[in-house]
Amino acid sequence: MVAQTVITELLNGQELRAAGFIVTVYGDIVLPRGGILWTGSLIEICNRAGLSESVVRTAVSRLVTAQRLKGERNGRRSYYNLDASAQQEFDQAAKLLYQPDTVINGWQIIFAPDLSDAEASRLRMGRMGACVFIRPDRGQALPEGAQVLRAADPEDMNWLTQFWDLSALHQRYCDLLTRFEPLHNKIAQLSAEEAMMVRLLLVHAYRGVLLRDPRLPAAALPADWQGHNARDLFRSLYLALSPKSEVWIASQCEGVDGLLPATTPQTAARQHGLSLSEQG
Repeated sequence: MVAQTVITELLNGQELRAAGFIVTVYGDIVLPRGGILWTGSLIEICNRAGLSESVVRTAVSRLVTAQRLKGERNGRRSYYNLDASAQQEFDQAAKLLYQPDTVINGWQIIFAPDLSDAEASRLRMGRMGACVFIRPDRGQALPEGAQVLRAADPEDMNWLTQFWDLSALHQRYCDLLTRFEPLHNKIAQLSAEEAMMVRLLLVHAYRGVLLRDPRLPAAALPADWQGHNARDLFRSLYLALSPKSEVWIASQCEGVDGLLPATTPQTAARQHGLSLSEQG
């Protein structure tokens, strides 16, 4: 009863979009276990998050149209895996979530006249002028047709925060901490199914803000910045929830060759990366 209340509270007041949640399911559960999932298993997972079968099927269809997923049939069953065009983006998101952050080496000041606002936002760039953008230099590839000037840290690092809306990100990190921090004392009471759902909702919430965060160096962030605390919470909860989550995955989630494995070298690498971050 306590555990079910936890799931209900996590979902309370949250607008869970089916397509985005399906992306989370594939990124966290399916991708490191071969990348393919039976539609029935996907529907079962999404039902536990309050999403109906018809909503899930509609969202899957839209993801196929958008070239995020591709389907195949085996007898009467349908299976979906990641489209090749989405694979690189999923891999990049996984690195952000599960691996220690890349070292920053100054700043990229980028002239990109053909870069759309949507693409600049996706790349977490700050806009300095009409066609000029800035971001921490982590050795990222440049957008097509762009030119770059690399710069060292300025004396006043706080000056750089004007190019991003950090207040919105800060509030989302605060909300995540409020929702998930009390769960540390309840993990022992969760069943395998409930642990899996909590972990998915944690990944979904954290992924939603992390992929918008430019991950500025500490010297450029406000003194009360909660991104680092949210990272520590994600890391510790994910590792604590994983043993039970993997039991459920291995008993309920089916791919084209049968039940998915509890663990793989890819899942082990993710947890190792989180453990390294914790030690760091």
